[in-house]
Amino acid sequence: MLGAQRKDLLRETLRRDGRIVAKDVARDLGLSEDSIRRDLRELAEAGELVRVYGGALPIAAADRPVEQRLALSTDSKQRVARRAVELISPTCTIVLDAGTTTLAMARMLPRGADLTVITPSPTVAIAVSEHSDARIVLIGGELARFSMVASGPLAMEAVQHLAADLFFLGVTGIDPVHGLTTGHLDDAATKRAIAGRCAQTFVLGSEEKIGAASHFPVLDLAAVAGVVVDPHDRSAVIDALAERVPVLR
Repeated sequence: MLGAQRKDLLRETLRRDGRIVAKDVARDLGLSEDSIRRDLRELAEAGELVRVYGGALPIAAADRPVEQRLALSTDSKQRVARRAVELISPTCTIVLDAGTTTLAMARMLPRGADLTVITPSPTVAIAVSEHSDARIVLIGGELARFSMVASGPLAMEAVQHLAADLFFLGVTGIDPVHGLTTGHLDDAATKRAIAGRCAQTFVLGSEEKIGAASHFPVLDLAAVAGVVVDPHDRSAVIDALAERVPVLR
């Protein structure tokens, strides 16, 4: 089989199964795993997939710039945001991560609940101010234009002086094997630091993030209190997630 034909088969496997297991493909084709790994490396360099231990996963659609993500899986994000808001009790201090699902949450916060909202996202902070009467604490730092979120040394220093009841974490990949990932190294470090200052962390899992992976690990699934998913999403990946972490629909 020609290299181009193998790559077409790998693309089809990824589209159909949502992942590629190198040893399984090699066995089915009667080839060495090294040949399959070489094909996967070339496909990864072309930006078609993300290589992980033992194979590959789709590139997380949520790794796109923030202005593109606003139009991505909007109905799913609304359903996840609505379920996540149900976890918030009056007088809570919460952290809303940067992202389009937390932006939807900001627009759903209850009024008169005496909430304090901490966020590294100016966009989320403005939405909270427009749609609720919550106290707002904005984490400072260098603003990343790609994601419109504060990160870097100043943000990390600010995080060490904060504490919260709930952290609503936004990531770009949620996978039962490879855990929680994001596309930017500084962002991953900031998210870990925030989680360490919160009593509970809940991950927001709209449909485009389930089964995807990005380059930089954020947290292991065992470190979070649960993953909030779209109740309409009945994928097998969610069933596998539920074996490792509470799944909230």
